[in-house]
Amino acid sequence: MASRTPLPVSGAWRSGDPVGQRRFFTFPDDRKMALDNGTVMSGIVTAFETWGTLNADASNAVLLCHAWTGDSHASGRAGVGHPTPGWWESAVGPGLAIDTNQWFVVCANVLGGCQGTTGPSSPHPDDGLPYGSRFPVVTIRDMVRVQARLADHLGVSVWHCVIGGSMGGMQVLEWAVTFPERVRSLIPIATCFQASAQQIAWGSIGRRAILNDPKWRAGDYYDASPGDGPHEGLSTARMVAQVTFRSDNVFTDRFGRAMVGAQSSSDKDLGGKFEVERYLEYHGEKLVTRFDANSYMAIGKAMDLHDVARGRNSLAAAIKRITSPILTMGIWSDFLYPEYQQLQIRDMVAANGVRTEHISVDSPHGHDAFLIDLDQVGPPITRFLQSTL
Repeated sequence: MASRTPLPVSGAWRSGDPVGQRRFFTFPDDRKMALDNGTVMSGIVTAFETWGTLNADASNAVLLCHAWTGDSHASGRAGVGHPTPGWWESAVGPGLAIDTNQWFVVCANVLGGCQGTTGPSSPHPDDGLPYGSRFPVVTIRDMVRVQARLADHLGVSVWHCVIGGSMGGMQVLEWAVTFPERVRSLIPIATCFQASAQQIAWGSIGRRAILNDPKWRAGDYYDASPGDGPHEGLSTARMVAQVTFRSDNVFTDRFGRAMVGAQSSSDKDLGGKFEVERYLEYHGEKLVTRFDANSYMAIGKAMDLHDVARGRNSLAAAIKRITSPILTMGIWSDFLYPEYQQLQIRDMVAANGVRTEHISVDSPHGHDAFLIDLDQVGPPITRFLQSTL
């Protein structure tokens, strides 16, 4: 990967870096947490951001759950401490779809992340060195349990709504099943009850790219010199994922068979590069500057393990625990999380007599449409939030 200056071995936020808008909650020493895999973790730190004001009875709290490579910075400009603008910048704020004049909005970086919450790049409590290969396998359910303790810290006993797309939607559903008494309404977008074989397959290809990067060093690369991190593996993994986030129509309309520079599609030079290749390389290199390869691995595995039925006898039994009104959203051009998965959520919840609504987003942009087509996504969110008051 070409770069003018050597990149740090990890794009993770580290203690001592500018905090930006982050706030931090550290679990007390006597509040260890048991993970689904049996590991017990202590000293977990959660990085989070808030917008708006919590009202006197804490009834206006909304939790936003981010997707795979997101973080707590859901809204706000890029700047010191935040290399990119908020991932839902156009949806969260005064007068926007999630109006912070009315709602107290919280977004936390997930367990296993790399932007302030405890993850593989964080110091291990035993020796202060990065967890690296010692970081345990975590699940979506583990992430939600950490968020529940953050809610306690903030004085939020019940969320008015929990909202998220993609992996964020997985967290929404785990909130609904694990803590049904702590959610008043739910908006899972472009997500599923259980990861499908194809979703797992795409994730495994990305992990293989990182595993095969000799600079990954089995996850213990944090003491390497700048430029000597697993950048190629992480970049390739992101390139693979980026293909799944958009649709064939968007790629064809935007790039066609155009080649970089003066090259033509008839060139026989294997070094000739198509515009779509340059686009993918750009996104791969961009992620390397703000993310960590180990976190990519850990979070991707958590998504593959996602199954609200695990340990609950059956999917039907798990869904019976969902008692709050739910607004599902699907995207017709999404082949990574096809709309039938969101319709399954709606239908199975509705079968239990729970209020359900569904919105089909008419967009060619594929899975990423929930981040792009706010003209279709925003108004239904606003209406649903108001209707569940």
